[in-house]
Amino acid sequence: MKSFDLIQPATIDEALAAWQPGASWLGGGTNLVDLMKAGALQPDTVIDVNRLPGLREIETLSDGATRIGALVSNAELASDMEFARSFPAIAEAVLSGASGQLRNAATVAGNLMQRTRCAYFQDPNAACNRREPGSGCDARAGENANLAVLGWSDACIATSPSDLCVSLAALDAVVEIRGREGQREIAIADFHLLPGDTPERETALQPGELIVAVRLPAEARQFAANARYLKVRERTSFAFAVASCAAALQMEGGRISKARLALGAVAARPWRVAEAETLLAGHLPDTDLFARAADAALAGASPSGANAWKIELARRTVIRALTLAAAGTPARMPALPASPFGELAGELAHV
Repeated sequence: MKSFDLIQPATIDEALAAWQPGASWLGGGTNLVDLMKAGALQPDTVIDVNRLPGLREIETLSDGATRIGALVSNAELASDMEFARSFPAIAEAVLSGASGQLRNAATVAGNLMQRTRCAYFQDPNAACNRREPGSGCDARAGENANLAVLGWSDACIATSPSDLCVSLAALDAVVEIRGREGQREIAIADFHLLPGDTPERETALQPGELIVAVRLPAEARQFAANARYLKVRERTSFAFAVASCAAALQMEGGRISKARLALGAVAARPWRVAEAETLLAGHLPDTDLFARAADAALAGASPSGANAWKIELARRTVIRALTLAAAGTPARMPALPASPFGELAGELAHV
């Protein structure tokens, strides 16, 4: 690992003042430290934000919105009983990711900033435009079976690895950001960028900006009774998604009055298509309806390599996730959260 300077500021203002080009923020470190050890990332300065005050709370605001501090751990988020009841698809998504030990360390903000699992990005000896602009993309002619089928470009075909971000995208989360110029907000739908010709720009953050919180609107609670997250992976534990889907429905008189739908592991950002949600509204839930919504959600999908199969897998994942959501949120978290092999309602609760 390359030598670096470690700074441990006591306030947000001190942290922002300490940032300089070549610096990285350090929260839980579950992603950054791995990449530094592999040599894929080599920051000159690491700024440890764990001492910053006011970033570890989960609170309900006066307008009914829920605010999650940037340093809330994944474990703390999923095990907060009120939060899990209000946003079950988010809790299920978080519990499907990594191991218990990693969830204890990983933070909400770190999850939003999680780097791709593309093997060529993680290998400093491989050509990767995302890691080194202009160097090329070895994934294009390499092992690419699990890479993007939506929103990719010739410069980059990587996918976002996050489970949490998929469920946040479905529920219209907003990211609160602080920088030297003050505070601003970015809708989660606009936070992660598609690669285009500049894959090195992964998020809408400006240099030196820091995530301080994520906020869910009060309206997101309306989907609590019919919300699920489904994750298909090569093994049920400790694995990243091959395809995933957050589905949330609001039911009135047996019909779908509102729908929220986001796909994961298919693009460089969570993939949400308004046309698919509009198609669901006003109808009785059934497999044919869900299949049409899946087709709409995946409109424009195309293989970026040897991964045409992934389009059909994602389609079936959407149908299954909508079917589970229509059946209703389980009273207790499934023993295998988000797994297609899990029971509808598990014997083991998550709290």
